[in-house]
Amino acid sequence: MTLVAAADGSALGNPGPAGWAWYVDDRCWASGGWPHGTNNMGELTAVLDLLEQTAEVEEDLLVYCDSTYAIKAIRDWMPGWKRRGWKKGDGKPIANLAIMKALDRAMHGRRGRVRFEWVKGHSGHELNEQADRLANAAALAHREGREPESGPGLGGGGGSAHAFEVTVPPPPDPELNLFARAEET
Repeated sequence: MTLVAAADGSALGNPGPAGWAWYVDDRCWASGGWPHGTNNMGELTAVLDLLEQTAEVEEDLLVYCDSTYAIKAIRDWMPGWKRRGWKKGDGKPIANLAIMKALDRAMHGRRGRVRFEWVKGHSGHELNEQADRLANAAALAHREGREPESGPGLGGGGGSAHAFEVTVPPPPDPELNLFARAEET
C-alpha cells in the first residue's frame, strides 16, 4: 500500500510572509510558516515535515508537488551537492542549506520508498489544491500577525514547528530571468 500526499509552499511577496502545508485528507494534514520566507522554503519544508511525520510508516510514500525545484533538489541534485561539500557545480553555496541538510537526513534509507511526482499547480488536482489552500492560509496568518493552524498531523498529534535560521536573499533584479535562478545544479 502507498500513502499519497501533496506538499506545497507559499510566500506573499516572495520573500514575505510564508507558509507550507502537506495534505492527505481532512483528518491527516499539517501546516506552518514564518513571518518572512520564500516560496521555495515553504515547498521544501512541506516535504520535510511530511517525511519526518511518516518516518515510521511502513507504507511507501507518493508525494505530489507543483515545485520542480523541490523535486529536483531532493531527487536529482542532492547527491552532487553532498559530494562537493554542499556546493553547486559552479562552487557557489546552495540555497536553503539548513532545510536541504534536514531533507537529506529525512530521506536517509527511504530513497526507494519515497516517490515524487510533479503536478501542475492550480489545475484542479484535489490534493495539491488542498495543500495550496493550507499553505496560503498559513502565509496569510503570518501576514496578519497570528499563528496558522498546524493541523492534526499524521496521527492526530499536530504538525511540526520548523524554524530554520536562514538568510532570505534580496528580491531579484527584475531584468533577470527568474526561472534561471531556480536552476541549482
